[in-house]
Amino acid sequence: MANAAAEAGLSGVGIADHCVVSDDPEEGRYRREMGFNLDLTYERRREAIESIRERVDVRLFDAVELDYEPDDEAAIASFLDEADFDYAVGSVHDLEGVNVHVRDYFAGKSESERRALVDRYFEKLVALADSELFAVAAHPDLVERTPALRGLATEDHYERAAAAFADSRTHPELNAGRVLDGYGEFHPSPGFLDALADRDVAVSVGTDSHRPDAISPRVERIEAKLAERGLEPARVMPDA
Repeated sequence: MANAAAEAGLSGVGIADHCVVSDDPEEGRYRREMGFNLDLTYERRREAIESIRERVDVRLFDAVELDYEPDDEAAIASFLDEADFDYAVGSVHDLEGVNVHVRDYFAGKSESERRALVDRYFEKLVALADSELFAVAAHPDLVERTPALRGLATEDHYERAAAAFADSRTHPELNAGRVLDGYGEFHPSPGFLDALADRDVAVSVGTDSHRPDAISPRVERIEAKLAERGLEPARVMPDA
């Protein structure tokens, strides 16, 4: 991954595995099923990152992506304080205890139920920004990936989320994780990006790559999108 990032022309790359930290037993079961166990393995991974830092031509950041639930803020804060990652990414994945990628679950809901779920998604996203726990908010309109929830977000959702990010240290992510597959779009959507731009909110950029060969084509699409919209991404300070 580090070599692929360097070959794509990047000067730095974050290695951010998924993690779930919660006192809720149900969340613990979900973590075991999905393998989101970085809270148990981060020290071993950190040793691996350290071992290759001097051998790759790119700056490596030791990062984490944490599933965010408002009830878990204390547990998340405690873990982040203990683990001391270079930075933390927060993401909202679950609605009614179900990952938004489970299409069949949401397809069976009525329109009013689906609209209420999208409301709840953005409530959690605003709470994530307000928590000040994270440097980055990943794929901040993830509901768009799910056909039954797609297109239900409103201008009001985007305006409320953009206002929260404008007042937060957390940067929403321009996420290229699905630009090359069937979804074919960036997160956030154009309307959401407009709302962020109106408030001069800088976006972070992420390829959301899970394989080395995905990095370069996604970087190309990110660079084109930034140029198209005249956006400057958030940058790491030289002494950070």
